Amino acid sequence: MKQIKRITKINITNGMHWIAIPDVDLYMLCGCPADSVKHLMKRGLIVSTEQDGATFETGPNTILLSDVLVQNGHFSNLAEFPVLQMLYRQGMIIPNHPNNTGVKPRLIGAPDQVQAQMGYIYRGNYGLISKEEIMETGISEEQADEMMRLKLKFAFGSIRPSDSLLDAIPLENQTIEICKGVSIRRVQLNIFEISYGDETVSVDLNLDPGESYTPPYPLGQYQFKREYFGVIHSGEGDGWDINRPCMSSILMYQGHLYLIDAGPNILYSLESLGIGISEIKGIFHTHAHDDHFSGITALIRAGHRIKYFSTPLVRASVAKKLAVLLSIEEEDFYHYFETHDLVADEWNDYEGLEIKPLYSPHPVETNIFIFRTLAEDGYHSYAHYADIVSLSVLEGMISKDGEKQGVSKKFYDQVIEKYSLPANLKKIDIGGGMIHGFATDFRGDKSKKIILSHNSAPLTGEQRKIGSSASFGTTDILIPDYTESAMRVAVEYMCTYFPDAPQNQIRSLLNNQVITFNPGSIIYKEQEISDDIYLVLTGTVETLHGGMGVSGVLSAGSLLGELSCLYRSISQQTYRASSFVRAIRLPGRLYLGFVKKNNYYAQIKAIHQLREFLQNTELFGEAISYPKQSQIAQAIEVVTYKGGKFIKEKGKHTLNLIKSGQVSCMVDNDVIESLGSGDYFGEESALFERPQTYDVKTDSDVEIYKIPSELVRDIPIVRWKLLERSERRRRSILNPEVNTSTTLLWRDAYRVGVKSIDDRHHNLFELGSDYLTTAADESAKISKQKTSLKKFIKQMELCFKAEEKLYTKVSTPETTSHKKKHQVITDTFQEMLILIDTQPATVAAQFFRYFQSRLVKHFLTDDHRCGGILNAMEIF
Repeated sequence: MKQIKRITKINITNGMHWIAIPDVDLYMLCGCPADSVKHLMKRGLIVSTEQDGATFETGPNTILLSDVLVQNGHFSNLAEFPVLQMLYRQGMIIPNHPNNTGVKPRLIGAPDQVQAQMGYIYRGNYGLISKEEIMETGISEEQADEMMRLKLKFAFGSIRPSDSLLDAIPLENQTIEICKGVSIRRVQLNIFEISYGDETVSVDLNLDPGESYTPPYPLGQYQFKREYFGVIHSGEGDGWDINRPCMSSILMYQGHLYLIDAGPNILYSLESLGIGISEIKGIFHTHAHDDHFSGITALIRAGHRIKYFSTPLVRASVAKKLAVLLSIEEEDFYHYFETHDLVADEWNDYEGLEIKPLYSPHPVETNIFIFRTLAEDGYHSYAHYADIVSLSVLEGMISKDGEKQGVSKKFYDQVIEKYSLPANLKKIDIGGGMIHGFATDFRGDKSKKIILSHNSAPLTGEQRKIGSSASFGTTDILIPDYTESAMRVAVEYMCTYFPDAPQNQIRSLLNNQVITFNPGSIIYKEQEISDDIYLVLTGTVETLHGGMGVSGVLSAGSLLGELSCLYRSISQQTYRASSFVRAIRLPGRLYLGFVKKNNYYAQIKAIHQLREFLQNTELFGEAISYPKQSQIAQAIEVVTYKGGKFIKEKGKHTLNLIKSGQVSCMVDNDVIESLGSGDYFGEESALFERPQTYDVKTDSDVEIYKIPSELVRDIPIVRWKLLERSERRRRSILNPEVNTSTTLLWRDAYRVGVKSIDDRHHNLFELGSDYLTTAADESAKISKQKTSLKKFIKQMELCFKAEEKLYTKVSTPETTSHKKKHQVITDTFQEMLILIDTQPATVAAQFFRYFQSRLVKHFLTDDHRCGGILNAMEIF
């Protein structure tokens, strides 16, 4: 008789799986990248059901997280919507619901990923969580009180921590039980075994090299003309619509492109529209819910700092959520985006585009937008009303008592006034329910055209009478472009390559045919000689080398076939349009004449070779625009070193990219990493202008490309990768395989360069080791352990106070938060002191981990940063 399997495993899509064990009511989503809920719905693993008169959805009750947040440039853990689906659409949190059995949804994963997701879900639920946080954005106390009354009404009376909603289960290196005989263990990074009875299944959450997460819907390929003022409709669905992207738009203004919100799979949407990430000038952001926010993580990996427009209220909410998701400091948000704060309820002018953000009632801080600019007959305007509230729901929140949760009648009237403002084109959220709008609220709206959006159901007859629908990729032109803005952009690109070339020569060169290549078209083949050169204006082009597959992606501003054409040499790669591509054909003879006239031959060849090397490195090969690669190539200084020598940074701060040879990164006499061609070191010098925490020794003769730090630190994707590498090397320094001591081992790499601070830090290592030695002594009484731990905490507090006094000489954004970080560290060790009476062994293990992971990290990052500034002030 065939045995019936008790564990069902289904491969959903790349890096995402489903495990079902019905015997114990376990349904596990393994991996939760963007739009994972939509994938489950498409596979029939989330369906509508009915029980005891209640209609609700089935679905997962457990989530297994990826061990790593980012794979191949894509974010692997975005659990907000899967958790919302479990809590509300399944009913696991709803009082008296048949599916509310008292069992909380489970979140399983590496401790750092679980902690990050819990914080990110918390901020996703509530945004700013107190009157004080709201007032820090410049809001008056009276307004903050009103906003908190509204927020608490949406939150059913209280702001609840994530652990009251979810069961967080950290998975380290041991086997743990999930429930009723089901166990899980990590086999290796991102590979797990789940066992029940005598059955075991393996789950691999790793993406293969070059693989990406698959969007749940096909979009096709589109092309459009960049207009003076207009709107591209890039999403009309919601977080549950399996066939369409979430509500969003792309604003066209004077030929430039601006996102309005960034939902899941934003890069896929842009590629379908023939837009490269390098073409996005900015984003106007409404709020921090994932269907409008999760694409922000993709924008961080752009090759330039994208301009971020919103009110300080929304910006603060978004920055806090992003910081906990990525486990970065909140201040780091401003390294990745060029922020432009907008004044709420007023017109803000940006390069002739006027923007009015309007505060809108929602569980998290939200503004809707009206955009306008002048035409010959006056202002033309576009209103983007994402995540508005139903007026009937808001009316039900009116309370005459200013102390109770809800809103005032005055506030309600103000919202009606804002929602009623007319525009040439108005897109509105009609998602319904408690937190979304209804089309009927706009039945008498005076706008010339209304687009109904943010819903997953077909429009009803009544809705179709009120507003229009808009398919993905369609456009509404508010003011046509008669200036051919593409030529202006082309001139900007060429001036980047040839800054000293006469403008008349550049314009003459560009006065040629603009050609459109269809998606999938081969522009040049490998081993062929190019007769002409193409300057890419819009779209993306993939490059392919031999049998290697896609080796790079080129976007607007790239020159295709330049060297092959100039030197009559065969092309070393195939260029293939991955979207609709518009490019200016530069005839070979004309380009050759331009090059000869300005003596650019040697410069082009040298820069091209450097640019090609950069393109093939892990650090610079992804999302860096062609002009930016050229700028870096022009600034590179080539330095050679003999083998067996230590490389010491002198003078200006640079990032060091290895052209040839081998080097070793060392701490004391231990090798923590060996590096070869294409690898790099000096990331801390480039990012923070401070000495490295490790030494670099040449294993052979090496050739180094030195790149000025100011050129790389403001490229978001490069900064992200440098931070990742810095963190990985920091962990290597703390790795038990390197630090084989059973005590807390002090290393010279921990020094910050200020003697008084270094002496106190060194003393903390000794006191911490004393406590651990006492805790490991089985004959030592708990009172003795407690005394030893108290002594450590007292000295740490004295150390922190001395540092804070010294750091008053340093006035930077980082030092303003330094005291708060000290308090968090102190509070954590104080909590251990409370637990030591009942859990001495657990406290000792926690102490060692926290000392190594958090306190030493604080020395290596925050204190190193301030130490470098103090050294510059000649304080040592």
